Formats: sequence, C-alpha cells, structure tokens
Amino acid sequence: MSLLLTSSKRAGGTDRRRKHHEHVDESMVGPSTPVRTFFGGYLPLVVMTLIIVLPLLWMVLGSFKQPGEIVSQTIRWLPHQPSWDAYLRASHQVNFPRLFMNSVIVTAVGAGIKLCLAVTSAYALVFLHFPFKRVIFLGMLAALMVPPQVSLLPNYVFIAGLGGVNTYWGIILPGLGTAFGTFLLRQHFMTLPSEVLEAAEMDGAGHLGRLIRIVVPMSTPAIATVALVTIVDEWNNYIWPLVITNDDSRMTLPVGLTLLKNIEGDPSSYPVLMAGAVVVILPVLIVFLFLQRYIVAGLTQGAVK
Repeated sequence: MSLLLTSSKRAGGTDRRRKHHEHVDESMVGPSTPVRTFFGGYLPLVVMTLIIVLPLLWMVLGSFKQPGEIVSQTIRWLPHQPSWDAYLRASHQVNFPRLFMNSVIVTAVGAGIKLCLAVTSAYALVFLHFPFKRVIFLGMLAALMVPPQVSLLPNYVFIAGLGGVNTYWGIILPGLGTAFGTFLLRQHFMTLPSEVLEAAEMDGAGHLGRLIRIVVPMSTPAIATVALVTIVDEWNNYIWPLVITNDDSRMTLPVGLTLLKNIEGDPSSYPVLMAGAVVVILPVLIVFLFLQRYIVAGLTQGAVK
C-alpha cells in the first residue's frame, strides 16, 4: 500500500513538473511564434516572389506601352494607353508561327527521346547487374558538373562535319546526352518495393514488362518531373540553336528574338522585344503553372528514401 502511495505521489509530482515546463515553454515561445513565422517564413517568401514576379510583370506591362513610356526618367508602371502595336510589329518583323513550330518540333522530339533514355538507363542502373555499374553512375555524376559551354565547340565541329547545320537533328542530337533525368529517376527507382518486382519476375514478366507495367505506373510523379524539367530546358535552350542555325526557317523562338534586335536596334524597339519575350515564355509558363505540383512531388520522392 505504501509503495502504491509513493508511486502515485511520484507520478503526480512528475505530471505537475511536466505541466509546469509546458506552461513555461508556451509562455516563452507562444508570443514570439507569429513574429518568427513572419520573419522566418512569410517575409522571405514574399521577397523571393517579388524578385521573380516583378521583372516578368514589368515585361508584360512594357509590351503594352509606348516607347516613350519605357525610356523615360520617371518610372511608369502602368501603360497610359495600352496598345497591341508592339505585338503587331513583332509579328510583321518575325515569322512567329514558323519559329513556334520549330520550337515545338525540337522540344517534343528532344524531350521525348531524353525521357525514354532517362527511364531505361535509370532502370538498368537499379535493376540490372552488369560490370562497372557504379563506375558508370559516377561518370554520369561527373557529367552533371561539366558546364555545357565546354562541349560547345567540339559539338559544333562534329555536327557541322556531319552536315547538321540548319537541321532539326543537328539541334536535337547534342542535347540528348544529359544525366539529370537518369540521376533523379535512379534515386526514385531505388525506393520502389522490391517485393512487387520479385513477384512480377516469378510470374514470368521480363525486364520490359516490369518497366512498363510496374515501374512506370509507380513512378508517375518522378517521370512527370523529369518530363517537365526537360521540356522547359528544351524550350528555353538558346546558345546551341543560336550557334548551329543561321537560317530563319530553322530558328527556334528564343533565337528568333535576336532577329527583332537585329532589325530594330534603337531604344524604341523595347516594347517589341518585350512582346517577343512574352510570346516565348507564355506557353512554357502556362504548362509549368498547371503541372508544377508534379515537380515538387517528384523531387521530394527522389530526395527522401
């Protein structure tokens, strides 16, 4: 009986001390929590959003302004008389439908091939057994650290020697050797349950069947992430298409903006340049806004095992 009373007193004392510490912690942390949330969360988020959005907003508004409203000593945020003249001038100076079709072809073919190579190579690195697999993967990681500008001249000599100047395949071919998608999908494939794949193997499914019927459906967020990042990269690619093309009929949209600059080199062409930039970024921006949740989900799955 005395042991029960002693243990109950100890338990009561422990509960009182725990409640006292919780009360002290709440009194110390509670009032400062909104301040910490504001300065540690909302304020950096708002600042970074403004840094990203304000230049885009200025570009969109500038495309509806007159040249005198952009090149002036006083900043005018809103156009006094919004006009579509800049878009009309840009469409008259540059063949936007042709440039848009070139970008669609290069992006669709290039991103499609890159995605297939990334899925198959990542599957091989995870589920196949062959010599020097780890060495090959380390080589892919090393390739991620090499800037693409280093291979610009060798690629041009190689593609030009094959007759790929001003051709679609000449634009697409050098960009196929990317390791980002392979690395991201490999990290995700390593988190898949091995029991499911072993059961499919016991049922007689080969590597292709396991890849198409099991691995791909279970990895939709990660594959969508690689697809979106690849599409954005292909669409916005500028340096290599600029180097390998000099014919207007094979230029992509980012390269086509240089035609606007070459035609109109005075400050009055700023609204036209902004209108062309809006035309370039609008399609991929719409795709990114609608499908950005796949990027977040895929990157999270690839980073956390």
